[in-house]
Amino acid sequence: MESILVIAAHPDDETIGCGGTITKHVENGDNVHVLFMSYGVGSRNDSEYKQEVAKRITSAEQALILLGVKNHTILDNPDNKFDTLPMLGLAQQIENILAKTQPTIVYTHHGSDLNIDHRITFQAALTALRPQPGNTCKAIYCFEINSSTEWSAPALGPSFQPNYYVNIAEHIDAKKQALLAYNSEMHEYPHTRSIDAITALAQVRGSSVGVPYAEAFMIIRKIDM
Repeated sequence: MESILVIAAHPDDETIGCGGTITKHVENGDNVHVLFMSYGVGSRNDSEYKQEVAKRITSAEQALILLGVKNHTILDNPDNKFDTLPMLGLAQQIENILAKTQPTIVYTHHGSDLNIDHRITFQAALTALRPQPGNTCKAIYCFEINSSTEWSAPALGPSFQPNYYVNIAEHIDAKKQALLAYNSEMHEYPHTRSIDAITALAQVRGSSVGVPYAEAFMIIRKIDM
């Protein structure tokens, strides 16, 4: 049994990036924990902010239930302002969860995403997961997020070049159901952050490796134990 930690900047990133893979891990008997670095809600007046936070928490909980995840943590870092926070503090937040979950496999954002929170989350995760004797993590994979990863540019860093694929043909329906839990964050097709577009990307990634649907990742580090 593997211990899986998904480190996502905002609720919905986990489902878009690796929802099918999460469900596959759960079905395989692995222990999955999802860490959200923020509520994903921008600053508003107090009453509206609290309402939006409550809505996002409910959406996240519903999505995780549909994916089969029993354990998650949501931190209260400011949305789209991770670059204003000390990197050390963000890394220590992740280290606290690493100590509790002892993951063997970690999934997180790609380091050149257009979204600043995604990029900072990657950097903080990599800092917290720096190789040291006794570390449990043997694999770090980066996922892609519609309307963020593909909108990047060379000036932000190397583009997303997948080199690891997970067949989610039997788990695409669970992924789509979980996306519906985030209905307020989804757009109408042909917007890239629509359920149709996310499903189409899974088809493209699947056809790249000869299966109906797949999620694609970049291997950051993989240790043969």
